[in-house]
Amino acid sequence: MTGLYGAIQPADSVSPITRTHGAVFNLEYSPGGSVLTVACEQTEVLLFDPISSKHIKTLSDAHEDCVNNIRFLDNRLFATCSDDTTIALWDLRKLDTKVCTLHGHTSWVKNIEYDTNTRLLVTSGFDGNVIIWDTNRCTEDGCPHKKFFHTRFLMRMRLTPDCSKMLISTSSGYLLILHELDLTKSLEVVSYPILRARRTTSNSDLASATSSGPRSAGSQCQQNDSNLVSEKHTVRATQREGGSPSNSLEVLTPEVPGERDRGNCITSLQLHPKGWATLLRCSSNTDDQEWTCVYEFQEGAPVRPVSPRCSLRLTHCIEEANVGRGYIKELCFSPDGRMISSPHGYGIRLLGFDTQCSELVDCLPKEAAPLQEIRSLYSHSDVVLTTKFSPTHCQIASGCLSGRVSLYQPKF
Repeated sequence: MTGLYGAIQPADSVSPITRTHGAVFNLEYSPGGSVLTVACEQTEVLLFDPISSKHIKTLSDAHEDCVNNIRFLDNRLFATCSDDTTIALWDLRKLDTKVCTLHGHTSWVKNIEYDTNTRLLVTSGFDGNVIIWDTNRCTEDGCPHKKFFHTRFLMRMRLTPDCSKMLISTSSGYLLILHELDLTKSLEVVSYPILRARRTTSNSDLASATSSGPRSAGSQCQQNDSNLVSEKHTVRATQREGGSPSNSLEVLTPEVPGERDRGNCITSLQLHPKGWATLLRCSSNTDDQEWTCVYEFQEGAPVRPVSPRCSLRLTHCIEEANVGRGYIKELCFSPDGRMISSPHGYGIRLLGFDTQCSELVDCLPKEAAPLQEIRSLYSHSDVVLTTKFSPTHCQIASGCLSGRVSLYQPKF
């Protein structure tokens, strides 16, 4: 693994001849790796063949404002979202027209998730809403939808690979986790049991915990602003045997190095492909520091269903270049979860949990340890905003502020 990615080099630029699309905000491969889609600042979506580096098509008027995120539902259907407050569904077999346009958000829509088990599309935006869309009953007029959750300062929302949890990051530095996730229950009209807000633990905190409650007692956590989440009328949640109630909410303040006395904004949020950890990009409120942090999930139910818990522990981190202040940088895990690709100035850094690119579970430190730099790659003339691993090939893509998309592949 280290030797393979150690040999990776810039390969091609896949930007079209005329660059009218503006900055590149998001990259997404199709599940089979045969198509690379690009979300652009100037209303466009670009499609490329990542193997031949050939331009397939430009969706010139995909939206009426910036395109922020792309998500494939399967090998042919994908969804895009935009600052124009809409979500659009597309079919690779018929790109001349949208399958449908979804209306429901009242502000910029920033990211899309998809539950393959229920075929429910999940979107979040700067209106603070998480909305569920039933793609099983989709027509050319749209999909039935409902507001599932609302919180202030919402930045990003992700589902764990098994869709058992929803994580939400905020610009105020909080991380919200909905446990025992049930997307069929609308949280707009019922309350959700709140597991007391806490600061993430370190191993020294865990060592001081009692044996009867290692994740609910003894850790040095701080209670957060109870006004962060808007609650409705109290209704008793359905209890699941041996665990938390469905859709129980935990509010955390992730530990970020160098930010103990200052607030921070969680700008990017990703999940380990095996569901072992979450990956955050955090910047200080004064915008003078930026960090990439990995937090291990600490599984296990609390002693009592509503007792405090600390589900995340900081295991690895690294300070970033903090170039291009004010812009969100989207980072990602490799498909096997052993590496991280992170925007770094005018290029990307490949990071590992150790120098051998071991599995996270095989190199968990007692205290938070630095991520190891495997390789740095620079091929842009402007700040890199997003990067993505191919799901099927040894290839990485990156996109920058001036609109260039670069591909990286091994060269021997």
